[in-house]
Amino acid sequence: MMAADIDKRLSQLRARRDGSDRYALDSDALSDYVAKLSGNVVQEGWEKRATAANKNTSYAVGAMQSVGATYTRVSIETAERIGKQLMTRLAKESINVEFRLQGSVPLDVHIRRVSDVDLLTIDKDFLVFDPQGIVAMNGGYTSTPKNSLGVLQTLRKHIEVELPLAYPQATVDTSGAKAVKIHGGSLPRVVDVVPAHWYDTVTYQSMKQESDRGIYILDKKAGTSVTNFPFLHIKKISDRCNSVGGCLRKAIRLCKNVKADAESEGTSIALPSFDIAATMYHSDTAHLAVGMYFELAILVETQRFLDVLARNHEYAKTLSVPDESRKIFDINGKLGALNTLSIELDDLLRRVAAEHGFPGASLDECRNAIRYLNG
Repeated sequence: MMAADIDKRLSQLRARRDGSDRYALDSDALSDYVAKLSGNVVQEGWEKRATAANKNTSYAVGAMQSVGATYTRVSIETAERIGKQLMTRLAKESINVEFRLQGSVPLDVHIRRVSDVDLLTIDKDFLVFDPQGIVAMNGGYTSTPKNSLGVLQTLRKHIEVELPLAYPQATVDTSGAKAVKIHGGSLPRVVDVVPAHWYDTVTYQSMKQESDRGIYILDKKAGTSVTNFPFLHIKKISDRCNSVGGCLRKAIRLCKNVKADAESEGTSIALPSFDIAATMYHSDTAHLAVGMYFELAILVETQRFLDVLARNHEYAKTLSVPDESRKIFDINGKLGALNTLSIELDDLLRRVAAEHGFPGASLDECRNAIRYLNG
């Protein structure tokens, strides 16, 4: 691990939060958008509390915060705009679609004001169902000669054709295994368009709650369709986060920001955003809830829990993602990434504790020293 340059990290955190980290994207709309943001920079609360003596504390608190509803709305509206174009164009090919968002933006754990968006483009006329469900057993589904892979391949092919026609000034990248990426031109965001169809689980057939409904998506490179449960992931993390006053999302954002800055310094942390969220889902909710009143308690619990996992890989390997579709640490490389992220949080905890009068303290002493502080 390289030594952290706190001034650089504060600068990068601000850039992610004001949108200036995305200047390099080839979008006239994005350039105009970021320029307007840069001309109207308002200090956030965590920055107003910053002094030369508490830079690490300011960074830790700032790294937890939401990027703001106004800017998130632009991301969502961009995806919706693309969805409307696709709906009209695909309907002419007798493909009826509907749309949902997945990923960090709808979960509100994105760390960039100018965030990429995942747009699920769902074929409404085909689904897969669990035959043990109540609807299936009562004959509620109609058979079809179509199959999942064929439906998704057809949908992907038409998306690849229609997006360049709808946005001729944009860049459309069709090389991705699971998504068609579009950016540039008049689009102020990067949008990943993901072909999909529904999967009606046993629970969904009984309860009719969309969070229990799965999807199949295409892996173009592997030539297969795979099952995902993005809405259950969002619901479970949201419910747990709401039970602790928003502190779980803050812990997830903290990890993601630390990862982003460590990687900018040359330290690889090959743990996807999804798995970071899934990991912190298992942290101690009682400890996290203290963060409703003392924000540094979120740093304390995040460091403590990652330290527990890094020291006990056998325990870490028992943890499942919130939708229980797989283990989080399902390959050994993720355990190495866990260790690296844990070390980064150890370092940040020590630096914050030193700013509050505890230089050279042990990790236990650091946690006890700052748990009931607000930064």
